[in-house]
Amino acid sequence: MEIKAAVLKEFNQPLVIEERELASLKDGEILVRLTASGVCGSDVHMWKGKDPRTPLPIVLGHEGVGVVEEVKGEKRDIFADKIKPGDSIIWDRGVTCGSCYFCVVKKEPSLCPNRKVYGIIRDGSYATHLILLEQTRIIKVEEKIDPAILASASCSGATAVHAIEQSKIMEGDVIVIQGPGPMGMFALALAQEKGVGDVIIIGTKRSEGRLRLSGEFGAVKTFTINETSFDERLSYVKEKTNGRGADVVIDCTGSPSAIKEGLKMTAAGGTYTLPGVATPIGSILINFYEDVARKNIRIQGVWVSDTSHLYQAVKLVLSKKYPFEKLITHRFKLEEATEALKIVDTRKAMKAVLMS
Repeated sequence: MEIKAAVLKEFNQPLVIEERELASLKDGEILVRLTASGVCGSDVHMWKGKDPRTPLPIVLGHEGVGVVEEVKGEKRDIFADKIKPGDSIIWDRGVTCGSCYFCVVKKEPSLCPNRKVYGIIRDGSYATHLILLEQTRIIKVEEKIDPAILASASCSGATAVHAIEQSKIMEGDVIVIQGPGPMGMFALALAQEKGVGDVIIIGTKRSEGRLRLSGEFGAVKTFTINETSFDERLSYVKEKTNGRGADVVIDCTGSPSAIKEGLKMTAAGGTYTLPGVATPIGSILINFYEDVARKNIRIQGVWVSDTSHLYQAVKLVLSKKYPFEKLITHRFKLEEATEALKIVDTRKAMKAVLMS
């Protein structure tokens, strides 16, 4: 079968639209027709050659949603329901082995050393069709929903669920979220679901529209770093917490300067969570005595997500309690994939999606 795909062949160069011949399905595999593929900031990093995992050539895209066209043999979703042609599905972007130490003992499949990721390790969803491996975990979506909105749950949403899970949030906690992008918005909504107190969002001048939108997700205060000083931001957080600082700070930026600031905003006994570091950012000079050890804070790394996180993100989107549709600001055809990457790179898009 011939398909069309947008292929990354050289870093920092336009993606090449190619006609490709798909191999025949093996037992347990699924042929899916893509209806939407989210354009993630990680895709931009790969396009620019900043992710050391990137093989060339590769079809980018790890945020896929689609309709089943063919199933070889029998395949079931996470609820053991049989998958058939015509089903609308979303899938865990990472395919894990299920038998290693991290999968079986630690119960952290996101750390599986054998994890294969669509659009990062193997060809992904910047295409008209995609073959899903037998080990891929599938979620059938019975509800009618714009696939572009659902695609946002695949990476941003699932990773935010993982971050909230690792943050050990308690009811009434005051939360600071650094970065009002899609992941930050999901983290904000998920924090609300935990019954937190005030949530404060910090962004840049380029993020003013996103900061305004955060109010619709429950933020009580926003700060633009270009227009306020660190002392002003810290003073506000301490004012809201009887001088303690934020119980949990979640960095969704991966910015060294944000990380240094966030550690100083974290209360004694609090947690600083890092879901935003998706590519190498080098070394950061931190005063571990003042900002970490003396405050007894926990620095919590967050690496991607697993199927349980994806499921929770999908449920949140389908609940329609939050305006996730407002995250989708730009839609592109597959042939416009390079333009979509540029729009995401320049922050002109809150969330861009390739539509089929």
